[in-house]
Amino acid sequence: MRVLYCTRSDSPHDRRFLTALGQSSHEVYALRLFGGKPLTPKGVTEVPWQAVSSPLRLTDLPGQLRQLRRLLANLQPDLVHAGPIQDLAFLVARAGFHPLLTMSWGFDLMKDAYQSPLRRWQTRYTLQRSDYVTLDCQATADRAAAFGFPRERICVFPWGVDLDFFSPQNSVVPGKSWRAAQGWEDKTVLLCLRSWEPNYGVDVLARAFARAVKENPRLRLILLGDGSEANKIRALLRGVEDKVYYGGRVELSALPGWYGAADLYVSPSHVDGSSVSLLEAMACGLPSIVSDIPANLEWIQDGLNGWVFPDGDAEALTRTILSAAEQDWRAYKLQARQDAVLKADWNKGVRKLLACYEDTAAFGKSRKL
Repeated sequence: MRVLYCTRSDSPHDRRFLTALGQSSHEVYALRLFGGKPLTPKGVTEVPWQAVSSPLRLTDLPGQLRQLRRLLANLQPDLVHAGPIQDLAFLVARAGFHPLLTMSWGFDLMKDAYQSPLRRWQTRYTLQRSDYVTLDCQATADRAAAFGFPRERICVFPWGVDLDFFSPQNSVVPGKSWRAAQGWEDKTVLLCLRSWEPNYGVDVLARAFARAVKENPRLRLILLGDGSEANKIRALLRGVEDKVYYGGRVELSALPGWYGAADLYVSPSHVDGSSVSLLEAMACGLPSIVSDIPANLEWIQDGLNGWVFPDGDAEALTRTILSAAEQDWRAYKLQARQDAVLKADWNKGVRKLLACYEDTAAFGKSRKL
């Protein structure tokens, strides 16, 4: 099958999908709306594209549609896999192509679809013209259904993890070594990998940690990544900087060691699908503290494999951190790893995606008849 994969740029998630597709029997092409110099996996061909420099605007549509229609006519793919909903999938829907597999990225259905009448119309328009939809959790599936998309044509699978790479065995040794170098062997270490953007609530964690560490001076925080709220987050942690390690962006190959360096993982996001970093933490045997948004509740059960706090409530997160720091985590660790093994296996997810391709192609052909 000739597949055209349409996405915004070159995120780690895109690389994972494209790497898996490049290793499949399909002939795979990639279209990047924002351009750039992607690290294209073996087995995938980049298509030439006159990129846009920001999220798709209505004024971009005529030129982008002309490009896309020319490409579709020349390439003649058997299937287009496109997302997020309001730009790439919308563009393919406007071109009238079938079979179209629309991929939700979580934020597009959980937040963007409700930001304006235009966004609601784009969402509804795209879904009405999609043959199948793939997404990563039941919460986003419910949103797609609320827009009228048939549940029988929704492929749900989490964007899981490599359970051999992200494992307690692969994370503990480098993690302990890093802690020893920091002099943090006897500390309680929290870890957060979420982007420093409004959707992900890292500022809530910063407020909570600054309060919690005053009551429990043994607490430490590893913050990886960066983002537009960097100045705000650093300001909130002013005065406790000696208890915080800012690691910046890290390579995938180093991630298990960072999970091994922590005792507890924190995901304070306001909007999310199944967070891959949360699944990685679970696979490494880390108990997690998460906001009570629907997608997180599909993974974390309070008192079993982690703890839950009300979204956006820094005071509640402070109390949760202090309480979790005093508990015995052994059963939590075992349960977290077990849940990841049962539900977050990336290899199983790839098989589901490829089966979804077959279903999408078959339905799209029947729709054309």
